[in-house]
Amino acid sequence: MKVTKFGHCCLLIEENGLRILTDPGNYTTAQNELKNIDIVLITHEHADHLHIDSLKIVLANNPQAKIITNSSVGILLTKEGMVYSIVDDGKQVTERGVIIEGFGKEHAEIYKTWKVVENTSYFIGQKLFYPGDAFYEPKRPVEILALPVAGPWLKISETIKYALAVKPKKCFPVHDGSLKTPGANHNIPSVILPQNGIEFLALEIGKETNL
Repeated sequence: MKVTKFGHCCLLIEENGLRILTDPGNYTTAQNELKNIDIVLITHEHADHLHIDSLKIVLANNPQAKIITNSSVGILLTKEGMVYSIVDDGKQVTERGVIIEGFGKEHAEIYKTWKVVENTSYFIGQKLFYPGDAFYEPKRPVEILALPVAGPWLKISETIKYALAVKPKKCFPVHDGSLKTPGANHNIPSVILPQNGIEFLALEIGKETNL
């Protein structure tokens, strides 16, 4: 599996010839230049994961691309006249032999009075688990974990506990676009997780990595 991180939670995941773009949000613009995208996978409706203007550009450049998301995001896409498929909690779809499975229903709590939106975590190719904005535990073997490391809904101790609970072979940081200095808080998981048998890889932005 090949992964290219463009920033925050915008990833290009390539498996079995299938090119999957995740969460084209407002922290990144590199997605606007991509071609030959097969799937656009959207976990939830927050602007750092779904930027409608960017998504329109992605679709214009990739008219063959299919959107996979959940019902709540679907409501927003319907208003824009966009076609999509719903793969939410407990559902799955197979594209070119790659299984995409949906897990979970809710975004992690930001604050008790702040609206909780629908968030779907996705297991891609039975290898990479991408939780979006949640600490969902799929309770099955995970080879690669996209690990959220910064944001208003988490602290680094929760990030580490989550990784230790999922127990992937390797993980890489996502949801870090809000950090003033990229990689500023990666030093803690980069020490603790390898001590517990989990490889921690800080991906270079824009560089394709074999995982």
